[in-house]
Amino acid sequence: MTLFRNVVFVAALAGLVAGLAMAAMQTFVTVPLILEAETYEGGAAEAAHGYDGAAAGHGHGDGAWAPADGGERLAFTALASVVTATGFALVLLVASELAGGLAGWRQGLFWGLAGFAVFTLAPGLGLPPELPGMPAAALPARQGWWIATAAATAAGLALIALRGSVAMAVLGVALIVAPHVVGAPQPDSHATAVPDALHRRFVVAASLTSLVFWLVLGAAAGALRGRFARAAEPGATLG
Repeated sequence: MTLFRNVVFVAALAGLVAGLAMAAMQTFVTVPLILEAETYEGGAAEAAHGYDGAAAGHGHGDGAWAPADGGERLAFTALASVVTATGFALVLLVASELAGGLAGWRQGLFWGLAGFAVFTLAPGLGLPPELPGMPAAALPARQGWWIATAAATAAGLALIALRGSVAMAVLGVALIVAPHVVGAPQPDSHATAVPDALHRRFVVAASLTSLVFWLVLGAAAGALRGRFARAAEPGATLG
C-alpha cells in the first residue's frame, strides 16, 4: 500500500509541474498557430472538393461548447494538461518501477526521452500533429494505429535497453519498425486550405513542446521518487 500511495503522490506532483509547463508552452507556442489555422477552416471544405468528412473530429459543430478566449481558455488548458501529465507520470513511474525504479532526476531524463519516443516521435512519423481544417482518416483507425505504434515502440525499446541480448535487440527493432511498414491510415484526399508552411511550423512547435514536456516530467518524477525513496523507512521504499 505504501508503494502504491507513494507512486500516486509522486505522479500527481510531477504531473502538476509538467502539466503547468505544458500549458504555458501551449498558450504561447501552439495555441496561436491553432487559432491562425482556424481562420482557414471555412475554406477547407471548398479545397477538399467534396471530401467525405472522415476528419469530422476536427470540426467544432455549430452548437459545440468551447471555453471563452482569455482566462477561461487558459484555465481549461492548464487543467487538461495537468490531468494528462499525471496520467503519463503514472505510466512512466510504473514502467520504471518494473525496471528497478528511478534513482534521481538524471535517470528520469532518460525515461522522459523514452516517453517522448513512445508517445510523440514514433506515432508522429505516421500521424503528424494536425491543425483544424486539415483532412484526416477516420478517428477509430487513427486511434488504433496510434495505440499499436506506441505499444510496439515501448516493447521494442524495452527489449533493446533491458534485455542485453542481440536477438532481443533485433526483435525490438522489428517491433519499432513494424507499424511504419504497415503504414498509418490516411485520408482519401489531402486537400486543405491550411498553408503547408503553417502546418510545418505547427509540427515543429508541437514536437518541441512535447519534448520539453517529457523531459520536465521525467526529471520531476525522478527527483521526487529519489527523495521519497531516501526519506522512506526500510521496507517502504519505492524500489
